[in-house]
Amino acid sequence: MIFSCFASALGQFDDPRFRRVIFFGIFLTIALLAGFTFGFVSFVGWITPDSVSTSFGEITWLPNLVGWGSAVLMLALSTFLMVPVASLITSMFLDRVAQAVEDRHYPNLPAANSVPFTEALRDTLSFLGVLIAANLIALIAYLILNIAAPLVFWALNGYLLSREYFTLVAMRRIGRIEAKRMRARHSGTIWLAGILMAMPLSIPLLNLVIPVLGVATFTHLFHQLQRADPYG
Repeated sequence: MIFSCFASALGQFDDPRFRRVIFFGIFLTIALLAGFTFGFVSFVGWITPDSVSTSFGEITWLPNLVGWGSAVLMLALSTFLMVPVASLITSMFLDRVAQAVEDRHYPNLPAANSVPFTEALRDTLSFLGVLIAANLIALIAYLILNIAAPLVFWALNGYLLSREYFTLVAMRRIGRIEAKRMRARHSGTIWLAGILMAMPLSIPLLNLVIPVLGVATFTHLFHQLQRADPYG
């Protein structure tokens, strides 16, 4: 079921609505990270003195060192933050991706319930905070486990992505409370699907497509599980 949903999501990447969300998401993600990097480097340069007097003489190369160091730091952080920021942006257009999937594969469904913008924004920002915080904490585990670090990364982010995307997709059809109950009943299947989504996250640029692919996959998974769910 999981691979079937994944294959169906991949097969719809020719949909103009998918491409618009992907290109817009990539553009905004890069623009936001570039702007944040420029602002951070400029701020560090502003607070760094032009020279420092020491017992060995006056050091004038400190601003250059700090400037390049902060730029490298932000480049490394941007690689880490790329996925959360892309997820944040894509979540704002989740309805378009889910609706595109339903229009092509489930055309006889009634209109979905629209999630209020403020509620969707609150959920998205909460997810972003949890995603960043959990991965920062997990950095300790990554350093300790070494070779097994990718497994921890996939398991953690698979859980977080599956929890968020499945709930947001299901809420459009059955509401928040029922979405959580359904997620609890099928937690293992949903988590495994999330791990499949998390595996490409470590590949630069490809990871920017994962949020759209994840929403599409979990839209299929929701409908497949709902058909087989005796409590649905």
